[in-house]
Amino acid sequence: MNETVLEARNIVKRYGHVTAVAGADFDLRAGEVLAVIGDNGAGKSSLIKVLSGDVIPDAGEVLLEGQPVQFRSPHDAQKAGIETVYQDLAMAPALDIATNLFLGREVRRKGPLGSVLRMLDVKEMRSRSRKQMDELGITTLQSITQPVDSLSGGQRQTVAVARAAAFGRKVVIMDEPTAALGVRESKGVLDLIKRISATGIPVVLISHDIPAVFEVADRIHIHRLGRRAAVVRPQDHSMNEVVGIMTGALPAPTAQNDTVSS
Repeated sequence: MNETVLEARNIVKRYGHVTAVAGADFDLRAGEVLAVIGDNGAGKSSLIKVLSGDVIPDAGEVLLEGQPVQFRSPHDAQKAGIETVYQDLAMAPALDIATNLFLGREVRRKGPLGSVLRMLDVKEMRSRSRKQMDELGITTLQSITQPVDSLSGGQRQTVAVARAAAFGRKVVIMDEPTAALGVRESKGVLDLIKRISATGIPVVLISHDIPAVFEVADRIHIHRLGRRAAVVRPQDHSMNEVVGIMTGALPAPTAQNDTVSS
């Protein structure tokens, strides 16, 4: 749990005269769920976009497993093993679950049928999809041949998370995965996040849902005014204290053990 998989040092990102990220630090450990919280405008979204390759920083460095990396696009991050689940889920509603799991990474048939005619190997994609769902313990889907537009919001989120887990060899990032979900569906997604981290893949959870954060996170990265204010453990602080640090009503704790302040 102490091995750092993904880290960022002194990240700066400006949009014209506005500095969204002002020398921010970040670190993610192997097998953990790290929640990232902060008020609107705190710069957490821009920081996460740097880590996922969606934004190129103006200064600072990102390291993956101790090696400096420069992501110029989300595709670069994906190739490095970092998958991100955005709020819009990026799915094709008319297509089935298996096809959506391999969207943009379709499996072609072997031989000239795949290389020349570019025919999809639907059977193989469905087989791999079933295996992925079984490995993650997903039992809420009737069939991987269901079209996505027939699924509930929680089921769609489950498919998006399963897709990220299938291809996120190093890191899975989730942006507000329980937003607009009911209590039961939210619990299902949070349980899935726990199962992913239990496989050894660390998860970054960006969320405004503080009770959900306390339920699933091993550590909480608190972002304020463009930089990391502190990293705390849920068992060491109450929800009110964490919100107080996030809003500036309480000072950041002194750095010690697993608690970090900047």
